[in-house]
Amino acid sequence: MAERITGHTKLIGLLAHPVHHSTSPMMHNEAFAKLGLDYAYLGFDVDNNTLEDAIKGLRALKMVGANVSMPNKILVAKYLDELSPASKLCGAVNTIVNENGKLVGHITDGIGFMQSLKDNDIDVIGKKMTIGGAGGAATAIMVQAALDGVKEISVFNVRDKFWDNALEKIEMINQQTDCKVTLYDLADLDKLKAEIASSHVFVNATGVGMKPLEGQTYIPDASYLPKDVIVVDIIYVPEQTALLKLAQEAGCKYINGKAMVLFQGAASFKLWTGQDMPIDYMKEILNIK
Repeated sequence: MAERITGHTKLIGLLAHPVHHSTSPMMHNEAFAKLGLDYAYLGFDVDNNTLEDAIKGLRALKMVGANVSMPNKILVAKYLDELSPASKLCGAVNTIVNENGKLVGHITDGIGFMQSLKDNDIDVIGKKMTIGGAGGAATAIMVQAALDGVKEISVFNVRDKFWDNALEKIEMINQQTDCKVTLYDLADLDKLKAEIASSHVFVNATGVGMKPLEGQTYIPDASYLPKDVIVVDIIYVPEQTALLKLAQEAGCKYINGKAMVLFQGAASFKLWTGQDMPIDYMKEILNIK
């Protein structure tokens, strides 16, 4: 890294809390080095309270852009100049591109998620999916899955202050795609069990399972996961969450979020640099089978 840094090196960052667990800095810096690109990627611990200042700093430092992760994906939109069509539909941003002083928000989470399924020979097109969570990442997954041709999506979320917003987003997806999306209360465990049982894929798109909720899951026990349901946890640190341990116990095929991170990162990489990320090389680096 030190040999690559010059006075011309362009800076990209990750704005998240917590941020120290993230593999994104290593991933992007390895890709930059492999392709001989004069960029550097750093992680910045930024939460909702410091996000506005961080975006001002991004402008002032003339950074190329940034990734945005929890808990900032929804709030960050208000500080940007423009949103891509997908970001508008999702109401969330995970990638910022600085276009000569104009900050444009994009969302690549859904693209990364769907590509991670394909990469693991999982075909959910024309089938049903159940998702835990209705936040930024979950909405991006819903939108892309619906656009790609998933037939039905059942969404479970806590009845918090974002419930009405989730209903609004889901109604937009229902109106603008051929997918049927329904929102349910996560507290209704009987309904959760029934919807998972009738699905091809079950996805955890919440932060439950990573710090500070590491070791936790809202799935009560392995009986909620029929053997023929594929379980996906978008968390990648730890690599095997409490949910994935239950999936293993139930005999389900399961994957964590490492491949999603790679493919959403590849989409962001292309937005910033105009070049394709070296996927096969990055799979070796990240130990993705």
